[in-house]
Amino acid sequence: MKTLLLSLLLGLTLVAALALYAVHLWRRVWAQQRARNEAIRTRQQRLGGDIGILAGSLLDDQLPLIEGAIRIKVLLDNYDSALSNDARCQVFHQLYEATADVPTHAAWKALDRLDKRRFEKRFDELELQHKAAARTAARWLLDEGLRRTPANA
Repeated sequence: MKTLLLSLLLGLTLVAALALYAVHLWRRVWAQQRARNEAIRTRQQRLGGDIGILAGSLLDDQLPLIEGAIRIKVLLDNYDSALSNDARCQVFHQLYEATADVPTHAAWKALDRLDKRRFEKRFDELELQHKAAARTAARWLLDEGLRRTPANA
């Protein structure tokens, strides 16, 4: 009887210790989830703020239209894919795709003057063709689009 009682007591102690350890592990999981959610929220706020700055700069002509459209499109893709794919933002995708073959950074610097002028001529044509739509999209982002809760959050 004594060994049965001792075994029972030992078993209950072991179960209690395992239960406490399980609670400890779950608290760590919950803390990690909170930290991850906070990091996501902070990232989304940063991206939304960056998009707002770019949209405002595009409207104020402080940023070249093509560069602004490309940057906004890339940030929108990371911020909220549903917003990025909204019909009112398609101009950013069109300009991105129309300039996808343009060399960047060191490759741009390595281009000869004639090639640069050819690309710059295309930029001017794209700007004439899409400026009004890009400005309308930027205004919509500032007034409405960025005020929605991101689907990716």
